Amino acid sequence: MSTTKKLNEIAATAICGNDISSSCLYVSALAIIYAQQYAWLALLIVAGVLFLFRRIYGEVVGALPLNGGAYNALLNTTRKSTASLAATLTLLSYMATAVISASEAMHYVHSIWHSMPVIIATILLLALFMGLTILGIGESSKVAIGIFVFHLVSLTLLVLVCGYYLLSNGFEVLQANYQLPVKGGIKEALFFGFAAAMLGISGFESSANFVEEQAEGVFPKTLRNMWIVVSIFNPLMAFLALSIIPIAEVNANQEALLSFMGSKIAGNWLSTLVSVDAALVLSGAVLTAYVGVSGLLERMTLDRILPNFLLHKNRRGSAYRIVILFFLLCVSILFITRGELGALAGVYTISFLLVMALFGFGNILLKIKRQKLPRPERATPLSIIIAIVAVGAAIAGNAIMNPQYLGVFLEYFIPALILVTIMLNRTKLLWGVLEVIKYLFDPIQKFVGKANQGILNLINEINSQEFVFFAKGDDVSVLNKVMQYITRNEHTRKLKIVTIVEKGQTTPDRLKTDIEVLDREYPEVQIEYIEIPGTFGPEIIKDLSKKWKIPINFMFIGSPTDRFPYRIEQLGGVRLII
Repeated sequence: MSTTKKLNEIAATAICGNDISSSCLYVSALAIIYAQQYAWLALLIVAGVLFLFRRIYGEVVGALPLNGGAYNALLNTTRKSTASLAATLTLLSYMATAVISASEAMHYVHSIWHSMPVIIATILLLALFMGLTILGIGESSKVAIGIFVFHLVSLTLLVLVCGYYLLSNGFEVLQANYQLPVKGGIKEALFFGFAAAMLGISGFESSANFVEEQAEGVFPKTLRNMWIVVSIFNPLMAFLALSIIPIAEVNANQEALLSFMGSKIAGNWLSTLVSVDAALVLSGAVLTAYVGVSGLLERMTLDRILPNFLLHKNRRGSAYRIVILFFLLCVSILFITRGELGALAGVYTISFLLVMALFGFGNILLKIKRQKLPRPERATPLSIIIAIVAVGAAIAGNAIMNPQYLGVFLEYFIPALILVTIMLNRTKLLWGVLEVIKYLFDPIQKFVGKANQGILNLINEINSQEFVFFAKGDDVSVLNKVMQYITRNEHTRKLKIVTIVEKGQTTPDRLKTDIEVLDREYPEVQIEYIEIPGTFGPEIIKDLSKKWKIPINFMFIGSPTDRFPYRIEQLGGVRLII
């Protein structure tokens, strides 16, 4: 993400506002199904809870104005492993948001253009916003602003037309709906309606994930603006729907309730407008997911939880590898679920609500562990407890209403958490792998070491055997032939060149010099020159063999002439090599 050009209030609000403001397209129907005629009240209670979270988020992010949302809050107040739990939940929430929003947007387009293939169009939409995010947050915000403004205008127009319709036709439908018995009683209806309606604030956490890209003072304004939009339009749309549509018809039209309401009060033109608006604002929610997850994963990568290669940026300052990775994850989930969004609803619901709860706990830890850290505002302990309890109630309510959601959530959450845990503990795991390798291969290594040493000892033992050559004043060429024979045919590093000097004789002066030359020429063989007085014959050979402990067959001579007084067999086995 580029840090040279910061987002102003309108741009930042639009990016996160498209996600949270799109909730009125589906949350009104959900609230009516569970809370019936008291849906608008359940949505007002949700707005009250969101008001508490305004200060919770404002305090934490004001004190720690870094990307990452709940992850950043916990990272600076507790262990990295705990913070990574929040990061994993946030990532799952964004993945579900992107896929659900893109698919729902294309379903709205499909209601207008029936021949359009929804899965392919969903992938193309995800790819489009991947490209926009790679171009940079500045370019993305322009698109987000256009979508957000169009959405607010469309909702305002729908409200005005609904108001005119009610003034003209009266409130008979509303009165009829209020005459219906409330299944399970008002308390139960409000509880489950509230639990379902809490999905209407999904996206509120997004602003905290790209706070570093916002200009100074913008972040708290985005929280205020999102709260205003949700507090006005969500309860109002539910109230208008109850005033115009019988509750019995809501369930049959819950996927496009506002579009159905527009058709009922003004005909196809308003229905089409709402459908187009729905497609656009849900597409904007896809953009919110891309921007939010980019800030989150970049922060996690900087904290060395994810591989550093993800940090590489293009000329516009966008961490494009993170964006591409997120796109691939979303497409893979789309194929795995085959476009069935019910499976992702569980991931989306529970992960989002858990992220909100963890943000509340992050605020408590901030108060306890970082008391002196300056912050622009403070949430009271009572408000934090009420907010966390409310989110916990919403999680429990959703689990009771849709128990299968919990199982689906765990199917996605556990592998993701395992992957993050591996990255967090990769050095420990690598050391563990080394220990296992050592355990498995130490016996082999010891055997190889012993075998290697034994072979070396054997080689040394073989090479330690000395050889003897009896010279009789030979010149250097003869001695060189001797050395060539020995180096090619024998395993030794020691050679004694022996001259038997008879009484009255002397050895040539050059002999010692020649041997010195050979010593330099054949450095791998240690040459020792020895002069021994006496007469060459079997007796002296036996004596030297015994004295030096060198077998006679390791003693060499040159070929004797016919004047040599002994036969070869009389010498005890001396070998001829020249």
